[in-house]
Amino acid sequence: MAQGREREEGSSGASLSVRWVQGFPKQNVHFVNDKTICYSSGNYVIFINIETKKKTVLQCMNGIVGVIATNVPYEVVAFSDRKLKPLIYIYNFPGLTRRTKLKGNVLLDYTLLSFSYCGTYLATYSSLPEFELALWNWESNVILCKRSQPGVDVSQMSFNPMNWHQLCLSSPSTVTVWTIERSNQEHYFKEKSVKLPLEDGSFFDETDVVFPSTVPKDPIYGPVLPLSAIAGLVDEEAETFRPKDDLYPLLHPTVHCWTPTSDLYVGCEEGYILMVNGDTLKVTVLNKMEEEEPLDGRNLISPVTMVYQKEGVFGSGIDGFVYSLTIKDSNYKIEDFLEIEEPVGHLMFSPSYKMLLIQTDKGSVYIYTFGKEANLDKILDACDGNFQAVDFITPGNKHFMTLTPSGEVCVWWMEECVCASKIYLNTPATSLACSPSSFSAAVGTVDGCVHFLSVHDVESPKEIHKAFLSESSVEHLTYDQRGLYLLIGTSEGNIFVLNASPSSSFQILGFTEVGKDILQISTVSLLETERVTVLVLYPHPETGRSRLEIFSLPRPLPEVLAICADERGRLRDEFIHKNLYELEHSVSSAVLEFQSNRIHGFCDQVPYICSYLLPKKVHNDVYVLKPFQKVQSKHYGPGMLFLSSHGQWVITIAKCGILCIRDVYTLETFARCRSHSHQGHGIQSMRISIDGQSILVNGKDDGTLVFLKWKRFGGNLATDTAEYFQQLFSSLSSTMEEENDYLLNQQRVSIDMEHESEHTVDKSSMDTLSQEELDIPNDVKKIPWIQQKTQEAIKKEVKLFSQKRKEIKTRIRALAKTIQDMMEENEQVDDIAKLDQYEFGLDLEELERLHDENEEEVAKMKKDVEMHNLAKSYLAEIIKEECWNSMVVKGRSLKCFHIPCVVENFPMKERSPEEMEELKRVLQQKKTEAECLKLQKEIVEVQSAAALVKKHHEEDDEEEEDENKPVKDTNLPNYLLGSLSTDFGVDISLLSSQLELHSREEKVNQIVLLKDIIYKVKTVFNHEFDAAYKQKEFEIARVTERNIRIKEIIRDLDLDETVWQPEFDDCEKPERTLVVSVDEIKAHRHVKPWQKAKAELTATHEMERRFQIRSADIRHRALMDMMGGVLEVKKEDILKMAIPQPAFMAKPDAVWTEEERKQFKDYEKKVRELNEERDKYRKSLEAELKKLQNSIQESTQSFDDHLKRLFERRVKAEMVVNQEELKINNLVFSLLLDEELNYRELFLNNYLTRKQEEKIQTTEAIQKSREGLDMCKEHYDNLLAEDKVLDRSFKKEFSEIPSHQVDILYKLFKRRPRIHKQKPHSDTTSIVPFGERPGSAKLNMEHHAQLMKAMDELDNMSNMPEGLDPLVWDHFCVTRRAKVENEQKVKQKAAGLVEMAAFLRKRVEDDEKVQQDIERVFQELILLQEEKVKFHLDLMIQILLKQGQVEVENFQLMLEYSDAILINKNIIEDLNSVIRTQGQKKIASMMESKEVHKGIFQIEWEHKKMEMEMEDLNQKAWDIQMLFFSRDRQKYLNEPQYETLIAIQIGIMEQTIDVLDKTHKKNVENCKRLLKKLLKFSNQKDIANFTLSCNLREELVAVSERQGICNSIGSKLTCEKIAKERYDNMIQQQKLTSISKQQAAQISILQAEVERLRMKTFPALVPM
Repeated sequence: MAQGREREEGSSGASLSVRWVQGFPKQNVHFVNDKTICYSSGNYVIFINIETKKKTVLQCMNGIVGVIATNVPYEVVAFSDRKLKPLIYIYNFPGLTRRTKLKGNVLLDYTLLSFSYCGTYLATYSSLPEFELALWNWESNVILCKRSQPGVDVSQMSFNPMNWHQLCLSSPSTVTVWTIERSNQEHYFKEKSVKLPLEDGSFFDETDVVFPSTVPKDPIYGPVLPLSAIAGLVDEEAETFRPKDDLYPLLHPTVHCWTPTSDLYVGCEEGYILMVNGDTLKVTVLNKMEEEEPLDGRNLISPVTMVYQKEGVFGSGIDGFVYSLTIKDSNYKIEDFLEIEEPVGHLMFSPSYKMLLIQTDKGSVYIYTFGKEANLDKILDACDGNFQAVDFITPGNKHFMTLTPSGEVCVWWMEECVCASKIYLNTPATSLACSPSSFSAAVGTVDGCVHFLSVHDVESPKEIHKAFLSESSVEHLTYDQRGLYLLIGTSEGNIFVLNASPSSSFQILGFTEVGKDILQISTVSLLETERVTVLVLYPHPETGRSRLEIFSLPRPLPEVLAICADERGRLRDEFIHKNLYELEHSVSSAVLEFQSNRIHGFCDQVPYICSYLLPKKVHNDVYVLKPFQKVQSKHYGPGMLFLSSHGQWVITIAKCGILCIRDVYTLETFARCRSHSHQGHGIQSMRISIDGQSILVNGKDDGTLVFLKWKRFGGNLATDTAEYFQQLFSSLSSTMEEENDYLLNQQRVSIDMEHESEHTVDKSSMDTLSQEELDIPNDVKKIPWIQQKTQEAIKKEVKLFSQKRKEIKTRIRALAKTIQDMMEENEQVDDIAKLDQYEFGLDLEELERLHDENEEEVAKMKKDVEMHNLAKSYLAEIIKEECWNSMVVKGRSLKCFHIPCVVENFPMKERSPEEMEELKRVLQQKKTEAECLKLQKEIVEVQSAAALVKKHHEEDDEEEEDENKPVKDTNLPNYLLGSLSTDFGVDISLLSSQLELHSREEKVNQIVLLKDIIYKVKTVFNHEFDAAYKQKEFEIARVTERNIRIKEIIRDLDLDETVWQPEFDDCEKPERTLVVSVDEIKAHRHVKPWQKAKAELTATHEMERRFQIRSADIRHRALMDMMGGVLEVKKEDILKMAIPQPAFMAKPDAVWTEEERKQFKDYEKKVRELNEERDKYRKSLEAELKKLQNSIQESTQSFDDHLKRLFERRVKAEMVVNQEELKINNLVFSLLLDEELNYRELFLNNYLTRKQEEKIQTTEAIQKSREGLDMCKEHYDNLLAEDKVLDRSFKKEFSEIPSHQVDILYKLFKRRPRIHKQKPHSDTTSIVPFGERPGSAKLNMEHHAQLMKAMDELDNMSNMPEGLDPLVWDHFCVTRRAKVENEQKVKQKAAGLVEMAAFLRKRVEDDEKVQQDIERVFQELILLQEEKVKFHLDLMIQILLKQGQVEVENFQLMLEYSDAILINKNIIEDLNSVIRTQGQKKIASMMESKEVHKGIFQIEWEHKKMEMEMEDLNQKAWDIQMLFFSRDRQKYLNEPQYETLIAIQIGIMEQTIDVLDKTHKKNVENCKRLLKKLLKFSNQKDIANFTLSCNLREELVAVSERQGICNSIGSKLTCEKIAKERYDNMIQQQKLTSISKQQAAQISILQAEVERLRMKTFPALVPM
């Protein structure tokens, strides 16, 4: 039954109630107890008894149900609604009474609910904007504690079954364990995040972001700070900041579950399974143990759900299998446990762990029962999607049908909502309708087909017919009230009319056309009439209104079908009386009353239901209907109207989810029910049975089907519906019997055919195969009915007009041949007379259309080109403005004339006013500082006032003089300045020393001044560059001028030489790049015809004008004809002059006369003189040419030399700029590092402030906890003291009775009852993995009740000692009960005291941890201050070193200067000068000593020289004495004519040589003849050798054969002999080699000794 329904009663007292609700779970299904499960669907929570499968429904009052949770020990269900500021409702089960209502501060929605396994705790998590985790005591309706996590979405939340103090929240990116700490009545959340491994399962060692300990120290560039300081973060985000490069993808958790040891198993999307320790949160990646036989190629890649079992977990993914994971240590093994047909989405054990609930993604629910006979039971069989349409099966009191979008049709029992059968159409479906006149139903699909089903047997429905109407989807299916016709509306706007009787095979009667997007089809088919009136509603987008088309169908329509429909199947409008109406405004639904004179419409934009009267007169045009009655609908959003079967009720549904039943005349509501909610977009469809007793309401998005029944229904309402039902049923009974019999016969025939086909398949499979092959062509895509009718009509028209078509075709062929001949003739004519191809087209409209298309295409292309050019022009303008126009100095280059050397200037932009203002400020500040420094020095020196005034005037005068010319600051040498900027005349007097830049302001000012120096250096060089550029222009102009004369000389001398003409390149004149010259344009310019004609006319006029001018100038013409255009002969024309030859020179010389001979001599003389003149002039021109070329070479060479010097200047300027920029970069880096230090200090201060605030909070928490603990201790001590007082005062209270009775009573006083705990069953203990869970308040209360019950048994009179007064026994029982209760209080207080002590201990630990953090922050601040001071004092300066001044080897180069100091260069230079002086003195003394020794050696050498000269003279005297005097010498001395004698001897020798020469030639000839003979002899020998070689081969074969025989016989002995001989030879050779080496060594030693002795005696001649 349904609980908590919302209803309103009308005046008649009728009301609706929810009979049952059918829906499928979209969230997790939960156990309420061992026998009941529950889930949410739409506005309802549905409970299902597993054994009986009976459903119970609980309705949410405020709309759709949000999230749901159950508590098994208390048997309660909690769910939230989804309204603004949602509530949480807690209901008891099975009573379904509201236990409590929880109201929090959540604004939009709750996403998760979870009960603790013990205790009255409920955890909730909300969505945006709060993302709040809250802990409730749901019994007392209070929030114990809460915490917000902005932006964190959580997918799963669960309590630890063994410890309610732990709560796990998991999301796709994080797993968080929350600890709930309690102190007395205060609760606190403590969060700990689990550090997940990387995607590959490995772990990443994260460094501490706040206090990094592994940051390297840089000794050169200063301290290295954390990344948060570099990023400039100073608030809380700096504690978790990590750069993008340091972020690595982690595992993505999908599901988690707890274990009895308080550990967590976490399944990840990547397929890993993690084990998380519940206390330390240490993560262990479980290793999968590979099996020898894989699970059919399957693998649990990504677990979607997991549930814990003993020794492992059950898990499942998307493959439809449930796996058993056996976990041992850090390994797990996967085994198949269960196979489900669908992907599994949720697993859950029953409270007793005897059943496993398996929920699929589709919504089906299975229960697997463990035991000896394990079985799998399907509790809920979900449909394939939400319900698309529903309808009752006639008569509507037993069965109904549902349809899903995928084409699944289900037949249900209406009383208990049990699925009787299913049929799958396997095609997307849109609509469903059941016939009132037979057990048949129609299903419309997206592809335009209508499937007809027979539901005569509800347990086995069959598809009996299929109609393919059109290719557009079927949107509406409507039967008239009597089931005569089926009206089908498509998306194209066609209304098809079909015969609804199955016996007619659902004949298609025709169609009519209406507007597209049909909204509703309504019919009126009364018993007493013979026509069926149809109303079709559709929108009219042009006017924004709605239109109605009303037409009527006669009952005998199938008989008169040929009259009322044309050949294409279209129903004739005049036959069906079709009328068109337009409503005054837009409506979403409209129905026609049974009297057919009144229309009710549901307004689309306003919440009204309007009534319209139809005109009685017939009209042809569109008739506009105006409402005559308006009633507020009390709905919001668009709605729908439906008429009941008897036409007395109007049923309205809307987006709000409320169903109203109204009177058709007054439109007043007499019954109302909220079956759905607006959060699920309300109601999609509604169906009411023929008898009006049952109503089916289908939700749009919530997937819920609600069955409504009348709760109080009587009087006229019940009477009218019952009477109409009886009349209709009696009138249709005969028709229904006939049609149902036909359906039954068809079903039997189909069954018989199926059996026959099965036998046929068994007998002959080959025949079936061939038949299938033959049937393949029949599977071609079918043609819709509307296209078939069109084709049939076309065929009829073709057959009717076939003769006419033949005549037209003949004429067309003749016309085509004529045009073809014309085109061939056109190809042969001239181009002027030739027609274009398109002019032969006969279709003028087509030609015009093609012409228009071409024009549009051309215009489009022109526009695209224009826009493209405009974009390029815009981009060019931007680039030009940025890179050219904004430059004060344009970038250009200069090239040498003869060498490949290029010099570039410095492109410069104009400095902005802000930069100039900043520079002005810095200069003024520097001047002011310099002036203050001077004044301070004067004050220190304590000079007189007059001297100060005089000196001040003198300094002012000097400053005025110094303003005009820059003065170098001699206090800063270049090596300490760090650059060579002084070489360019730049004033550096205002620059601060690099050793004085400590503050931020000084560094910023220094940067400004350095930028100004760079600007000035570039300006100085650019001036020099401009001068060189002008010089090159002058040189080019001078070379051009001289080249004119050179060209004239070359032309006069007729030399084949090229003139060198220098020009500027594009890099030297870059402005030429921005101008497009004519020669750069490769494409031809498009000239319009009128421009071309104008140019030709202009050229003709210009030619005529020139001819007229020339004809008028007679003097010029005469000068050209007679004198060649000149009045006197120039000197340059000498080379062209030629003396004409006399005419007689054509005759032979012998014929000439004397006169002619004289003329010839004169002619030769003139020619000779002319040639001499030509030679003189040519030599002068050559000399002039050489002079000009030399002058050009000298001038260009001098320019090249100047440009090379400028290049060196450019290199130096660039060096200066780089030096200054390096200094700027160093200063910027120091400023950046200073800023990072400030950020780091600010962050540490903020962090310290937060920690101090946290310290205050922890201190307050400790103080508060101690106060509570002290108070609790005091209370505990009081209870303990009272307990002791009760024990001690026992004998005093019973002092009046005898002592032996007192002893007996005291023993009884100390006796305590034994409470027998219910031992769980052994099988339950073995199944439940969590065992007995810790006690809760409920268990404590039960324990106390059992104790009191046992005390009642002890207080029984039967336990009273004998002889004791009953009054005393009663007093004793009261005293003992008070003692027992006091003991229980002491125990409870002791447990609370332990809990508070543990809480205090944790707070103390937190306080100590915060204190350690504070101390660490202080240490870090101290270190940071030291680093900051060191950074400000340890400056980085730039020193300029001369090249070659310091030369060290590579391995001697030092990189560590931590112990180096910087001293003045003068000290080193003075020391070096002293060392150099002493060294020079030492060298001078050494030179003097060397000269003395040299003199001694020289005297000794002169003495030896004289002795040797003396020996030479003696030797010469001896030689003279012993001189040999030959005859030749005597003859030379005695013969006076010695030379003549020698000449004679020479002549004789020449004759002898000639004779020898002749003899030699003869010998040569003889040798040649002998050589020829030898060659012949050699050829003969070659032939003989060839013959011998042939013979040799044969002999070799024979030898080889014999050698083989020999080898086979005695090869071994021969080889050993040969080897021994070779070995002896090698030994002898080695001995000889060693002997030769020894002898060679001795010879070399003897040669060296001989050489040494020879050199020792050789005199050394030293030049003087």
